[in-house]
Amino acid sequence: MSTAAYSRHRTHRIPRPHRPRTVVPLVAQCVIWAGAAGVLGLWWSDNSSVVGAAGWLTGAGRITGLLAGYGCAVLVALMARAPVLDHSIGTDRLAQWHAMGGRYTISLVVAHVLLIIWGYSLTSHIGVVSQTTNLVLHYPDMLKAAVAFFLLVGTAFVSARAVRRRMGYETWHYLHFATYVAVFLAFFHQLSNGADFVGNRPAQVAWYTLYIGVAVLIIWYRFLVPVRRALRHRMRVTAVRHEAPGVVSVLLTGDHLDELGALPGQFFRWRFLAPGLWWTANPYSLSAPALSHELRITVKTAGGHSAALASLRPGTRVWAEGPYGAFTAGRRRAGQVLLLAGGVGITPLRALFETLPGEVTLIYRARRPEDLALRTELDAIADARDAVVHYIVSEPGKPSDPLTSHALTALVPDLAAHEVYLCGPPGMTDVAKEALRSAGVPRRHIHHESFEF
Repeated sequence: MSTAAYSRHRTHRIPRPHRPRTVVPLVAQCVIWAGAAGVLGLWWSDNSSVVGAAGWLTGAGRITGLLAGYGCAVLVALMARAPVLDHSIGTDRLAQWHAMGGRYTISLVVAHVLLIIWGYSLTSHIGVVSQTTNLVLHYPDMLKAAVAFFLLVGTAFVSARAVRRRMGYETWHYLHFATYVAVFLAFFHQLSNGADFVGNRPAQVAWYTLYIGVAVLIIWYRFLVPVRRALRHRMRVTAVRHEAPGVVSVLLTGDHLDELGALPGQFFRWRFLAPGLWWTANPYSLSAPALSHELRITVKTAGGHSAALASLRPGTRVWAEGPYGAFTAGRRRAGQVLLLAGGVGITPLRALFETLPGEVTLIYRARRPEDLALRTELDAIADARDAVVHYIVSEPGKPSDPLTSHALTALVPDLAAHEVYLCGPPGMTDVAKEALRSAGVPRRHIHHESFEF
């Protein structure tokens, strides 16, 4: 391991007032659980005495179906990209909630289907296959529900980590749109066949309100807002600059960019209106503070989409959805900050390095010296703000791991008192989190936003 440090003694500290933590994550969880309690209350209020195995199975099928229907609405709402959630909870944390909730919801959907078919089969004294055929073909809206079931199961399959790793982001993203179709198709059978809704007008109104509200969020934030902003800001590429082997910066200009309110550490989903790129929007962080007339992203050419950015021509039109993410100065609570970057993970941290007040230390790890993108800028920022930068690169024959609690503490002696912003490849961030925790950094002081899909 070789460590090159750019440092000097600090002459002052800028005090940072303590900020109370946002209550939005707690409120959001309370609202979700309150809704689930309301669904259970609906089932309980309409529940008559249960007799025999058929009654127990059918009752269990009803409650799992209600919870699955509610879960589908919640999952879609979490991914609506509403700013109040995204900027407070964070895109990656919302995605984690979505993934966890998705596993529970799919389990409920499967349980609902099996329990209802089994319960109805015992009640009707016919075989499971015959009962399934009867339900799908002769009950209102059940054919739509059957299609929705297979779409949901298929989406769950492609969302499994082992499968997801084998497909491109663009493919996975568009396959995931099947969820919207599935939820739309499944909605109708809930009202036409659900015992808790038939003849229960207040329950029907509540269910319509829930689903229409979620649909409005999706249509507004996922479709109408991006179109409105594209027409308003008229972004376009001004230049593409090579920063390191396989790393390029894309400079963009547009109208009224200050209205976006983009903060250092946030990202946009970029859609470049060029051949082969226009059909998908990929997430890339701002690598410099946003200006009223200019934005910049820095991208490693790791996949087909990112590699094509190196060939963008000036004047290429751009649609940008965002800004997204809570990886900003708003998360900071301590007076001292450590920015820990690996590879192209330097991009959001470079913007934070320039703008965070107070004592800031940057550790930047790369495989080779030439892979240290934006180094000239980082040195200039360190010089201007009297900060410390440690560059860490690997050397052949020296297998020492710089991401250990001992090594990090040697670079930052009072590490446990620091707030840490962490960004890099998944393997690196996992190791760094463990090392930071071993060094005494509280979990709540380690901030990381993953861009994995």
